[in-house]
Amino acid sequence: MKIKCTKSNLLNGVQTVSKAVPSKTTMSILECILVNASENEIRLTANDMELGIETSINGEIIEKGIIALDAKIFLEIVRKLPDNDVLIETDSNYKTTIICEKAKFNIIGKSGEDFSGLPSIEKTDYITISQFTLKEVIRQTIFSIADNENNKLMTGELFDINDNMLKVVALDGHRISIRNIELRQNYNSRKVVVPGKTLNEISKILSGEVEKEVNIFFTDKNIVFEFGKTTVVSRLIEGEYFKIDQMLSSDYETKIIINKKEFLNCIDRATLLIKEGDKKPVIIRIDDSAMELKINSTVGSMNEEIDIRKEGKDIMIGFNPKFLIDALRVIDDEEIVIYLVNPKAPCFIRDDKNKYTYLILPVNFNTVR
Repeated sequence: MKIKCTKSNLLNGVQTVSKAVPSKTTMSILECILVNASENEIRLTANDMELGIETSINGEIIEKGIIALDAKIFLEIVRKLPDNDVLIETDSNYKTTIICEKAKFNIIGKSGEDFSGLPSIEKTDYITISQFTLKEVIRQTIFSIADNENNKLMTGELFDINDNMLKVVALDGHRISIRNIELRQNYNSRKVVVPGKTLNEISKILSGEVEKEVNIFFTDKNIVFEFGKTTVVSRLIEGEYFKIDQMLSSDYETKIIINKKEFLNCIDRATLLIKEGDKKPVIIRIDDSAMELKINSTVGSMNEEIDIRKEGKDIMIGFNPKFLIDALRVIDDEEIVIYLVNPKAPCFIRDDKNKYTYLILPVNFNTVR
């Protein structure tokens, strides 16, 4: 194989696919990136058998061929090359030469024939969404997935398609994040659970441009994201997702409207007094036209008042401040509406148009020391 391309094209391609290279594996071939110039384009592929990414880059194929190169070494070499054209050449013993200006590297590759490429997926069942929307949806929900493997379903996000609506749900047992997206046309109904790792990596690759689209294909076991010259294939998480509708009560005893930025800044200030790992709640007292926010910790105490518009009963309730901050940071509205029932029931932050809902369970602050 002998190919030539610019350093920027090569680096962008290698960085894109390297997100699917496993950090630990017993199969050394999976630690490689496949460089495939056996047809009419240069394709780069990485695959950890759960997540696979393939992208094509512009370049010249001087001699067709295929090689698997150690991803970590390959990425570091390309990253540190001069900003000029790169020549990659291999021989029959998989010895690979990488040349850029006066820099010349020789590394040993592996047979490309041993590499497991992306599974072949029948692309019939799909939806189309803008890159901007998908990137935003992931940003606005991903923080609510669980970070441990105790319940696999909680480490993923539900994609629920119904006619022209896409509902994306994430939960970790303490909170739920929901985003509802209106699609441009009606699609077949489908529910799948997509691994959080997959969505995290996709959000890093997406350009986020409004006019650029992503086609998302579904099968019983896999989901495929196609955008630009890149294809991402991921295994789905199997199992029936949690029935969240029964948790989303529309009843409330107290409704408040508050400036989001003021509320966020106030909680942010309160967390200055919380040591890392300390589970001190922020206590919120709502009466008349004001919200008082208090925190007591071993470091000190703080209280602050914020003006609100209120309907319903007075209430005092405690929350993990991180959960409030996570939700508030991703809401773009200037004012938010918060619905409360009682000190032991979850609060809801949701908009009138039903574009987003954030449910957060309270903390029993009477028992916290």
